[in-house]
Amino acid sequence: MATTKLAGNPVQLAGEFPGKGSAAKKFVAVKQDLSEFSLEDFQGKRKVLNVFPSIDTDVCATSVRTFNKKASDLENTQVICLSFDLPFAHKRFCGAEGIDNVVTGSLFRSPDFLKDYGLLIEDGPLKGLAARAVIVLDENNTILYAEMVDDITHEPDYDAALAAL
Repeated sequence: MATTKLAGNPVQLAGEFPGKGSAAKKFVAVKQDLSEFSLEDFQGKRKVLNVFPSIDTDVCATSVRTFNKKASDLENTQVICLSFDLPFAHKRFCGAEGIDNVVTGSLFRSPDFLKDYGLLIEDGPLKGLAARAVIVLDENNTILYAEMVDDITHEPDYDAALAAL
């Protein structure tokens, strides 16, 4: 069982966080229009999975904004921002912020995602939500880079993630 921190306090996570070289597990997420998409929908593209607790927190919002800005310069790459927020929250945030270079996905129909990726927070005030992580996949969904942020209140290492591409 992995751990991370929330504002310096230990947090237990369920599942096992995947490492570099392993195959990404399949999942389904819900777009802002309530249609579903899967990892296979981006076959042949490199993918950056930006996983976070809630788009309505400062650090999570910053990660979506930052990846949106950086995604405009990436070739053959899709940034996918994933959380348990409802699609309505993603739509509201992205509309207000002019976010259009990333795909947002709600995991509310995919409760197994967090355990499959070792990111389910099991205790503390964010119990049931996702720990913060960035996972970079190649065109065949092999993991090129995997970072679980050491403290949920910290931003991921954007440059290291994108360098893996």
